[in-house]
Amino acid sequence: MIEVRNLTKWYGAAAAVQDLSFVVRPGHVTGFLGPNGAGKSTTMRVIVGLDRPTSGTALVNGHTYATLGTPLRHVGALLDASAVHGGRKAIDHLRVLAATNGISPKRPREVLEQVGLGGVGGKRIKALSLGMKQRLGVAAALLGDPGVLMFDEPVNGLDPEGVRWIRDLMRGLAKEGRTVLVSSHLMSEMALTADRVVVVGRGRLLAETSVAELTMHGSSLEDAYLALTSDSVEFRSAR
Repeated sequence: MIEVRNLTKWYGAAAAVQDLSFVVRPGHVTGFLGPNGAGKSTTMRVIVGLDRPTSGTALVNGHTYATLGTPLRHVGALLDASAVHGGRKAIDHLRVLAATNGISPKRPREVLEQVGLGGVGGKRIKALSLGMKQRLGVAAALLGDPGVLMFDEPVNGLDPEGVRWIRDLMRGLAKEGRTVLVSSHLMSEMALTADRVVVVGRGRLLAETSVAELTMHGSSLEDAYLALTSDSVEFRSAR
């Protein structure tokens, strides 16, 4: 489970996230939606300890990321597929992560096969296509077999077959009882993937509800989303 409690993050005089609170529970794919600059990536970076909050907390299964002894066993995240050593081989990238988190040396090869990259483990990352780098990022997130997974715009660079694959993967992970949080600006994709949504605008919570409830008046997810983010209507359903 992911718990964000009264999270605020300032960068100088600019507030990226303001008093944001929401919960992502296991067994669902939760879409994290909002326009560019809404605070989605900042929130995810705080959850995995890449940024420190100005105030508030972000917890994974009741703990801050920094206190997790072997974090990849608890939470896997794909935030930026290009933020890797381009000169390193794909398999070696995963081997380093495994070694530093007490993960079996057999696991890197297993996750490469799982994401469809079994034949490119010996290639250097800089030679991979954007779609392959996205799949490698997913492999890294799956490496420790964590119960909590976060994906920031995971369909970037994927062809239609890859988009279908990541959609099925996320839904399959949720069915296994894992917590899955995925950010996206593609409303049509979230309508096919997410069970619940957290909608943010200007760093504040606009909605935390199920897709069914958000669209219960006959609106498409895209129309409901645009109504929320355009008018900044504050809406929060019972969890």
